[in-house]
Amino acid sequence: MSLYEKAWQDVHFRIVSACRATGRDPEQIRLLAVTKGFSPEAVRAAYALGQRAFGENYVQEATVKMKSLSDIPDIEWHLIGPLQRNKTRAASDCFAWVETISRLDIAQRLATARSPGAGLNVCVQVNISGESAKSGVAPDEAVALALSVARLPQLTMRGLMGIAQETQDVARQRTQFRILRQLFEAVRAAGLALDTLSMGMSADLEAAIAEGATLVRVGSALFGSRPQRSEGLGA
Repeated sequence: MSLYEKAWQDVHFRIVSACRATGRDPEQIRLLAVTKGFSPEAVRAAYALGQRAFGENYVQEATVKMKSLSDIPDIEWHLIGPLQRNKTRAASDCFAWVETISRLDIAQRLATARSPGAGLNVCVQVNISGESAKSGVAPDEAVALALSVARLPQLTMRGLMGIAQETQDVARQRTQFRILRQLFEAVRAAGLALDTLSMGMSADLEAAIAEGATLVRVGSALFGSRPQRSEGLGA
């Protein structure tokens, strides 16, 4: 069995099982492999198993990997970490998705930097846990921000993203994910054709799927414990 193959199969089994438990179609769920801290070789190994969408938290770390993997043309790169103002041009150049829009000015900078005709897929990140250490717009501001972002040129507003509080309490997990789903439905009701509800990670993907996730972001369950981050890799 090749590197990461059993883990990759196990994650897909968890997704299928979660869908069956809630009457959902597994084809509705996309897996985003989170490779923050892992080498380009880990990306190649997962790609060989059929994985195509990969998530990175840091623009500088991601661009180094992208150069190493430039011979693979169909990787879909998602930025899933907070985006600093001074990294918006680099992010707009190299990512297909930015899932962490939490301020209108960041979205405006991405729109200005993005090449005409090459739409950048974006999600608004919502702080569904209420933790001060978590990024994201407050829930009561999410609909307005999504509508404003959708008006910007060069950006394609795809959905909402959120991170639940780390807890073993499944009911608490589901409560937080339900907040994001209800906001997702509110934005759709306001007229935006959203199709992406990005929520759920290695520890809580089942709860997220039960509440309507269409994309789950999985790192440790696929690749194991994350190596210590190298010095000098900026955000």
